[in-house]
Amino acid sequence: MSVSVCLPLVQEPAMQPELTTDILVVLGVVALALVLFLTERLPIDVTAILLIVVLVVLEPWTGIDSSTGISGFANDATITVLAMLILSGGISRTGLVQELGRRMAAYAGTSLRKQLFATVLATSPVSGFLNNTPVVALLVPVVTDVANRGNTSPSKLLIPLSYASQVGGMLTLIGTSTNILASDISARLGADYPELHRFSMFEFTGLGAIVVLVGALYLIFVGHYLLPERVPARADYVEEYAVGDYIADVAVVPGSPLAGGTIRDATAALGPEVDVVQVVRDEDRSVAPRQETRLEAGDVLVVRTDRDAFTTLEDAEGVELVGDPQSAAEISAADSQGLLAELVVSLDSRLVGERLDPERFREEFNAAVLGLRHRGTVVGERLVGRRLDVGDTLLVQAPPDTLDRLSRGNDVIVAREPPRPEYRSDKAPIAVAIMIGVVAVAALEVYPILLSALAGVVAMVVTGVLDPNELYDAVEWDIIFLLAGVIPLGIALERTGAAAYLAFLVVQTAGFLPPLVVLWLFYIVTGLITEVISNNASVVLLIPVAAAAAAGIGANPFAFVLAVTFAASTAFLGPIGYQTNLFVYGPGGYRFSDYFRIGAPLQLLLSVVTVLGIEFFWGV
Repeated sequence: MSVSVCLPLVQEPAMQPELTTDILVVLGVVALALVLFLTERLPIDVTAILLIVVLVVLEPWTGIDSSTGISGFANDATITVLAMLILSGGISRTGLVQELGRRMAAYAGTSLRKQLFATVLATSPVSGFLNNTPVVALLVPVVTDVANRGNTSPSKLLIPLSYASQVGGMLTLIGTSTNILASDISARLGADYPELHRFSMFEFTGLGAIVVLVGALYLIFVGHYLLPERVPARADYVEEYAVGDYIADVAVVPGSPLAGGTIRDATAALGPEVDVVQVVRDEDRSVAPRQETRLEAGDVLVVRTDRDAFTTLEDAEGVELVGDPQSAAEISAADSQGLLAELVVSLDSRLVGERLDPERFREEFNAAVLGLRHRGTVVGERLVGRRLDVGDTLLVQAPPDTLDRLSRGNDVIVAREPPRPEYRSDKAPIAVAIMIGVVAVAALEVYPILLSALAGVVAMVVTGVLDPNELYDAVEWDIIFLLAGVIPLGIALERTGAAAYLAFLVVQTAGFLPPLVVLWLFYIVTGLITEVISNNASVVLLIPVAAAAAAGIGANPFAFVLAVTFAASTAFLGPIGYQTNLFVYGPGGYRFSDYFRIGAPLQLLLSVVTVLGIEFFWGV
């Protein structure tokens, strides 16, 4: 085993660190992490656990023993993010964010510019104090309804919603998990670089406000011209998802072997590609019928199937096709028994990685699956067996109370306002008071943000804002596992000297440039890397490198840490780099290129604004 000592580059600016076996091994682990994050062959939380295992197994070279390997679970940043997610969940249970969105919608009316202004104003300030991921999840249905009521395409508003939440997250330390993690890394590196320290609550609020203002002006006055209307205003879901091409009415004829049997028996007889979404008996219509529902002669089954399976239905024993056109019309008709809605697969949903089984989905969620949109493309033919991913959008028909229940859960985001929402609105003042207390205690440095956030969680439960069993539902566990997995990777980069070696390469390549230009390059590189891996992983990998590179060229390491932090939290080039971008992918009907079309100019604009702002406030 080779041994390397990581010293701040400022002490030996001209000396090249030795490329040791330790460094090569750690860089190999980094490469493995990048490949897994990019290809998504494993869920993000599984990848994080794998990184811990690999680092500990390779302890002779990585320097990460078992205690250090699992230290990410007990890290201040991890626990603080967990507490802040719970506090955000408490605010969401009161309906406060949704009410704010609705009031702004009332102001917006039919003017696109007012709608955009309302969307940005309702999102950015809130995202500075609540984690922006749940904020977007809460506002997707509100903004969609704003668009529909104003006869505007939701495509014009949903990407601006996501981008507004990202820039808003840079207003305070607690606006995003990335800020909290970056603060922790900065404090850890402070032993080598005296300029680095843990961020205060409002450390970069001045620069964040400038970023929000510039971003808002761009989204309101420029961005909407670059966004096509992928989804028509007041879109007909049946037409948009081409449901009519895959829906048929099948009658149970007298003497049919299916008469007296159940929906389960009918599915077994008709084939796995046939899903019964409604049962019509006389004037009664049963939406998303249970598998145990009994059938009678004369019942009409509304089924969703593939084009190739229509021939099978024509030849099936005991049933006959009785019509196609009226099926789509009946499904699109909203009544008290069934409403059409889009469900977006959320970040920590049980559905992620699962293969779509319409029967099981109907039994578990009491909703009939009619269509699927994956990565912006409607999946027309085979739905059964399709593997679901974050951001996939399911078109379902379900009773109103089912949509109410689903909107309160964490598996899906209901992309329309629930018909009968149940919020604890009477607890809203208490929840706001608790959040103000958490922020005030941390800002005045009476106690660290970790302690004040945990105290806020306890207060939420004691006052009834949250039920004890809701604490676990409010946490996005894949983010927690991701933090726990990448934190020891960052420690390995520092201990082995890999960060110092990479920084030396940067200095050798770009050291002849002015420090301000090198700072801008770090911003751009961080933004690009964040598009292929998570924002949290990018700050873990790049902050140690940025700090060492800054010291190597005689610049301010804190300025470089801030540049990486801001760039990692503003990923605008595609839907993958940031969770909120995935949430609006399906409801907006977007294509990958739409993000780049509106996001690339914004990313470039904010790179200049942020770098100049860092130079103004902190110096480079």
